Amino acid sequence: MYRHRAVFISNLQEARYYIDQIGAAEEAYLFMAPKAVHRCILLKDIPCRWANIIKQEMLAKGGEAAVSRESLYAEGDTDILLMGTFKQYRLLIKKLNMQPDFLKKLGQEIRAIIDNLEPNPFTMELAGGKTLELGVRTLIMGILNITPDSFSDPGHYFKKEAALARAMEMVEQGADIIDVGGASSRPDSSMAEAEEELNRVLPLIKSLVREEVIISVDTFRGVVARECLAAGAHIINDIGGLQMDQELLPILADFKAPVILMHNRLQYNRGLPYQDLLSDIIGELGASIKQAVNGGLKPEQIIIDPGIGFGKDRQQNLTLLKRLGDFKTLGKPILIGASRKDFIGRVLNAEIAGRLEGTMAVTAAGIMNGADIIRVHDVKENVKVAQMTDAIVHAHG
Repeated sequence: MYRHRAVFISNLQEARYYIDQIGAAEEAYLFMAPKAVHRCILLKDIPCRWANIIKQEMLAKGGEAAVSRESLYAEGDTDILLMGTFKQYRLLIKKLNMQPDFLKKLGQEIRAIIDNLEPNPFTMELAGGKTLELGVRTLIMGILNITPDSFSDPGHYFKKEAALARAMEMVEQGADIIDVGGASSRPDSSMAEAEEELNRVLPLIKSLVREEVIISVDTFRGVVARECLAAGAHIINDIGGLQMDQELLPILADFKAPVILMHNRLQYNRGLPYQDLLSDIIGELGASIKQAVNGGLKPEQIIIDPGIGFGKDRQQNLTLLKRLGDFKTLGKPILIGASRKDFIGRVLNAEIAGRLEGTMAVTAAGIMNGADIIRVHDVKENVKVAQMTDAIVHAHG
């Protein structure tokens, strides 16, 4: 009796593992695994007349759907919380595909969400012919601020020689990507002009391209991105999510360069309150993704960043970490950059120098909840955290 246990299965691969371990009929997993994985999907602002159809169809498939208590009689909209297995969702999608256009389109969106929730390792093509393996293990991005006023290491690497030495030290410690920034984005800093930003980062990039290292440039400016990509940089890390400089996107498309789209209500949409934290951020990132694809980027060249610390308070940042898996809805690799940030200091009552352990805890939690890339100052320590957490995440049984 005491050997019985509950089994928490998070994806189809895990379901297949258990089915195969039992010795079920060959390929039984094809029809069994979709019944083993349960998912909840939140649909926003659905007209009540359609919501009631969706609820009845989900109930008919053995699933469940929570709608507003007024939806049966109201003319407005309601959110819907769908609850079901992959199998039930597939049956629902098949049924919705035979309905009017609104429900047919909604079925396609549900299918995309379900597909995006499954692990999907792939090779990302970078500018300059390099590639990046995503989804196999967690990648570490080392932060290199060439600024006099960054919140964590102001002026430490302002000279090219010091910056280059630090970059190579981080590579030796296990960094997969070096993220070079020449303009501080902290709330109380004055933003460097484009010419000054270029003067800071370009000499370092020209030196780094001679090394075997992937270079990301932390900039929202098109003119800075163009010069850095021409010099050999591989990725642009845009804190503006394509909203702060309309010249950036065509340059990314010209260079076939991947972009990291960060959500940011600190530099744009400042003060705009959240109606629903997760849904608002996912919706705004989704709009940036659509803009990027419409502007010429390949869908597989986009990474998303929920923007921890940018226009979010302590509790909102913690919620983003806890619910990071919700961002898999968008089907893009997820980067988090929470290293040494203020919310860690508030939780631990620690100044910047005392936030290493908190950052390491965030790294572990982020990986457990679906992060693909972790952006940090302390590379050596966080590489080890990532290795250990990856081993746990990928363990069988």
